[in-house]
Amino acid sequence: MSQSVVNSEKADVPPQRSAPPTGRRSLQGHPWLTLLTVAVGVMMVALDGTVVAIANPAIQTDLGASPADIQWVTSGYLLALAVFLITAGKIGDRFGHKATFLVGAAGFAATSAAIGFATNIQTVIAFRVLQGLFGALLQPAALGLLRGAFPVEKLNMAIGIWAGVIGASTAAGPIVGGLLVEHVSWQSVFFINVPVGLIALALGLWILRDVRAENAAKSFDIPGIVLLSAAMFMLVWGIIKAPAWGWGDTSTLLFLGGAVVAMVLFALWQGRAKEPLVPLGLFRSVPLSAGTLLMVLMAFAFFGAIFFVTFYLQNVHGMTPVQAGVHLLPMTGMMIVGAPAAGAAIGKVGPRIPIVVGMLLTTVAMYGMSTLDTGSGTGVMSLWFVLMGLGISPVMVGATEVIVGNAPLELAGVAGGLQQAAMQVGGSLGTAVLGAVMAAKVTDVLPGNWAKAGLPPVEGAQAEGLKQAAQLGITPPARPGTPEQVVHGMATAVHDSFVSGMSLAFGVAAVVAFAAAVLALLTKKGETEAGPAVHI
Repeated sequence: MSQSVVNSEKADVPPQRSAPPTGRRSLQGHPWLTLLTVAVGVMMVALDGTVVAIANPAIQTDLGASPADIQWVTSGYLLALAVFLITAGKIGDRFGHKATFLVGAAGFAATSAAIGFATNIQTVIAFRVLQGLFGALLQPAALGLLRGAFPVEKLNMAIGIWAGVIGASTAAGPIVGGLLVEHVSWQSVFFINVPVGLIALALGLWILRDVRAENAAKSFDIPGIVLLSAAMFMLVWGIIKAPAWGWGDTSTLLFLGGAVVAMVLFALWQGRAKEPLVPLGLFRSVPLSAGTLLMVLMAFAFFGAIFFVTFYLQNVHGMTPVQAGVHLLPMTGMMIVGAPAAGAAIGKVGPRIPIVVGMLLTTVAMYGMSTLDTGSGTGVMSLWFVLMGLGISPVMVGATEVIVGNAPLELAGVAGGLQQAAMQVGGSLGTAVLGAVMAAKVTDVLPGNWAKAGLPPVEGAQAEGLKQAAQLGITPPARPGTPEQVVHGMATAVHDSFVSGMSLAFGVAAVVAFAAAVLALLTKKGETEAGPAVHI
C-alpha cells in the first residue's frame, strides 16, 4: 500500500465491501447487534486475562507444576497475544474482519476446551499460547467490525459500550475465577469459554456483515511481520523477566536492546516495503501517535497499579479472592456506567476534554490510593475505586477512537491491533516497573520495621524468603507455639513494609497519569469516515 493512500483525504477513502442484499438484511450488519456479537467475543479474552490468575495455584497443585511452569501459563498467553495483535489486524484487513472474528472465536473456544482436558502442564502451556494467538485475532477484528458498522457520530457510543464490557470482564475475573475454582474445579475456568465462544460464533455467522476496504493490501509483508514479532517478543519477555533477572542484568539488557534493534530494522524496512505491514505514514497523524502513546501510559498506570490492589486486599486485609473482587465492584460499576457515557460525551465535544478530565481523575485516584494504610476501611477504598473507574472510562474510549478513527478504513484492523498492542505493552511495563519500585522500597524499609516490632534479625536464605513474601504482603508462617505477640509483630512489620512499597508505586503511577493528561491535549476526533452503516 503506498504512502499516498495513507495520507489521502477522507473523500478518497473507498467504501467498505459489504455483503449483497439478502432477506436477512434487517439483521445482518445491524450496528447494535454487531456490537452485541463482538462484545460476547472480546468478553472471553478480557475475562481470561484475570480469571486464570486465580486458578494458577490449583493448576500447580493438581498437575505438579514448578513455579516456572506456572509463570508460563500466564506469560505464554500474554506473549502470544502481544506479539500477534498487529499482524492479526492486518489479517482482518486482508481477508475481512468477519472471517477473522469467526476463526478467533472458534479457536479460542477450542483451545479453552483442550486446556480443560489437559493432563500435564506442558499441554496447558502449549494450548495457552494457541489461545493467545486466537485471542489476538478477535480484538482488532472487533474494532474493525464496529468501525464498519457504525457511522462516525455513533461510533464513540459503540466503542464506549465495548470498552465497558472489557472493563467489566477484566474486573469480574477474580470473582468468577474464585467461585469456579472454589466450588467446581480449575478446569471449569476454561470450560466456561466453550459455550460463550459458541454463542459468539453463532451470532457472528447470523449477524455480522463482512467489512473490508476495496484497496486493502493483497499481500503480506513477511519480513515486516518477522521483525515486528521479534521486537514485540523481546520487549514483552524482557519486561516480564526483568523483576526476576534484575533491570541491569545482562539478559534483561540483551532482550530490551534486541527489541530496540529489531524495531529500528522494522521501521527502516517499512519505508522500503511495497505493501508495508504498518505504513509509516500512519504516524504522520499527530493525534493517532499521541493516542497510541496515551494508551501505553494509561495502561502503565492503571494495570501496573491495580496489580497491587489484589494483594493488598487479600494479604493485608485477609480477604478471599471473591471478597476482593466484590470490593472492586465500585470501580467495575463505574467503568460499566462510565464507558457508554464517555462515548456519548466524546461524540458531542470530541475526545480531548473527556480524556484530559479522565486522566486527571485517574491521577487523583492514584494519589488517593497512595495514602491507604493497613487500617483503611471499605469507604475510603471505595471512594478511590469509584474515581478510578470514572477516570479510566473516557480514556479507554477516547484513546481507542483517536487511534482507530484517525486511520484509513483499509488499515482499521492494523489500527485496532496497534491499540491493543499499546495496552498490552503498557500494562506489562507498568506491572514490571512499578513492581521493581515497590520491591526496592519494601527491601529498604523491612529491616527497620522488623526491628521496630522487637523481632530478632533474620539472615541468609531466611531473610531472602522474608523479603520475597513481604513484597506480596504475605506474613511468613510462624512456628508452632510462637507467642501471639510475636506473630502480631511479624504481621505488622510485613504489612507496613508492603503498604510503604505500594504507596510509592501508586505515587509513581499518579505522576505517569498526570503526564498522560498533558499528552491528551494533542488528541482530536478521528478524521476518516467509517463508511455507511445500515439500520441504525
